[in-house]
Amino acid sequence: TRFVEHMAWRLNRPLLTVACHEDLSAGDLVGRWLLDGDGTRWQDGPLTLAARFGGICHLDEWVEARADATVVIHPLTDTCRMLPLAQRNEVVPAHPDFQLIVSYNPSPTVREMKASTRQRFCALQFSYPDPEREAGIVACESGLDLAPAAAIVAFGLRTRRLQGFGLDEGASTRMLVHAAALVMQGLLIEVACRMAMVDALSDDPGVHAALELALDAAF
Repeated sequence: TRFVEHMAWRLNRPLLTVACHEDLSAGDLVGRWLLDGDGTRWQDGPLTLAARFGGICHLDEWVEARADATVVIHPLTDTCRMLPLAQRNEVVPAHPDFQLIVSYNPSPTVREMKASTRQRFCALQFSYPDPEREAGIVACESGLDLAPAAAIVAFGLRTRRLQGFGLDEGASTRMLVHAAALVMQGLLIEVACRMAMVDALSDDPGVHAALELALDAAF
């Protein structure tokens, strides 16, 4: 998400981000007719706005969307690059500057993207930064000194080693920044890590105990 925001800023393009969920419908993306005091009027959805005027449409957590919402992007990601609006008998040709980005965090518990959709995109895989760079990110985002930021990152690495052993995913960089922000507010670093990571990552007693042991070993 931060990468998409950064690239939209660098390209000087408007960015429309949609947080996808299981109740997201095609109408939420393309638009719908609305009632007002003068009757009815058409309201473009974020996908239509981006296609019509040349923005970047970012569909976050795309695999959570409903099947009808998934299919609606196919004409835009085909060679024709157009968006049919059956509700108002219009076909919107995609602006030359229009870009469509979908993103999600892959994991065993997440649904797979349909092959017919996946084959329409080029892919970028993002992993965690190396520890030195991640410590710099945490320090920059929170204002914390580099040394305690590096200690928080080191504990975050311990949680990531538990992935697949009770944890679906270890501590994200966002969680590390939250811990650093708590330290900046005056909490002890171990207390901040417990609140931002240990207690937040899992409610399972066994996993929580393993995280507590890792925390005690780290600090």
